[in-house]
Amino acid sequence: MSEGARIAITGKNSATLEAARQELGTGVLIIPSDASDAAAQKAVAEVIGREFGALDVLFVNAGIAELKPVAEWDEAAFDRSFAINLKGPFFLVQALLPIFADPASIVLNASLNAHIGMPNTSVYGATKAVLLSLARTLSGELISRGIRVNAVSPGPISTSLYSKLGLSETEIRSVAASIESQVPAGRFGKPSEIAHAIVFLASDESAFTVGSELMIDGGMGNL
Repeated sequence: MSEGARIAITGKNSATLEAARQELGTGVLIIPSDASDAAAQKAVAEVIGREFGALDVLFVNAGIAELKPVAEWDEAAFDRSFAINLKGPFFLVQALLPIFADPASIVLNASLNAHIGMPNTSVYGATKAVLLSLARTLSGELISRGIRVNAVSPGPISTSLYSKLGLSETEIRSVAASIESQVPAGRFGKPSEIAHAIVFLASDESAFTVGSELMIDGGMGNL
């Protein structure tokens, strides 16, 4: 909003949606929605079209990181990860096609885990790898309409994600220390560092950047 944008956010957790409203102010458009529900994305698009008329930027950020060994996965958990991380976002882009402006920008939130063989990330990494593929294939299909598609691939970032993995506080600290030791920059990233990259990809400053990926991982995937 500091860049002059009108913002709409979606989510299914009423508490976090209200927290976002408090932080962003009354001007933000809140749309309760389940990112895993393909049919629900049409309703999201209808609200945005009615309220905004046209859409300049879409940041696809909904995601779940369920980490466990291959032997412990079942079909329901597999389907849940792909529904939230891939199916819902795909059908959201589809539903929004009629209202995208020309030019417009789509930024997909992928992950470092699409590139490295970290144990216990087989399904999570696969969903993010497909998002990177979509950044390229959607670019090829939509660029003639003035819609650019790019992706950011964050490494370890200081968010509440790790508290959602079902681990104890001691286990979370141990996992965090182990991950941090693998980051050449020697620290976790800040959410603001991801946000700055998204603003760049959303803006005209990146007008010649199409189908690309920006890795923001402290060097973890390259060094």
